[in-house]
Amino acid sequence: QPLRYLIVCDPAANAKLFGHLAWARALEGWSGPAEHERPTGYIVILGDTQITDQYTVDAGIAAQSILLGAVERGLGGCMIGSINRDAVRREFHIPERFGVCLVLALGVPDEKIVLENAKGPADVVYWRDAEGVHHVPKRPIGELLVKFE
Repeated sequence: QPLRYLIVCDPAANAKLFGHLAWARALEGWSGPAEHERPTGYIVILGDTQITDQYTVDAGIAAQSILLGAVERGLGGCMIGSINRDAVRREFHIPERFGVCLVLALGVPDEKIVLENAKGPADVVYWRDAEGVHHVPKRPIGELLVKFE
């Protein structure tokens, strides 16, 4: 059980963490949520290397479980892997023994998201339409399921 969790939910600390995250790189010209749209809290998932250095799978499982629980409570969330890990480590005084795995951004949802089938294997880049609706193409089930003979 190598995971540890740093809860960040103070407005000043939130602002510091926000600056070390890369938001939605596929949306050109968008540097992340506007100040009034930003998450009200974060969970920084850490891996304790004194226990094991094999914690990334556990981090993904924990992140998904936390986000599913958040949605059940009417919250929205985003799993962020594009992190300036060194800056986060310095800003929050995280000892070297802890690997910074993921950051979960949590808050009340403020946008409409539409999941849709990708038109082709390479067409999985998310985008926003003229009304600001966030479209997220997903590969169809037939492309995900494999059979080997």
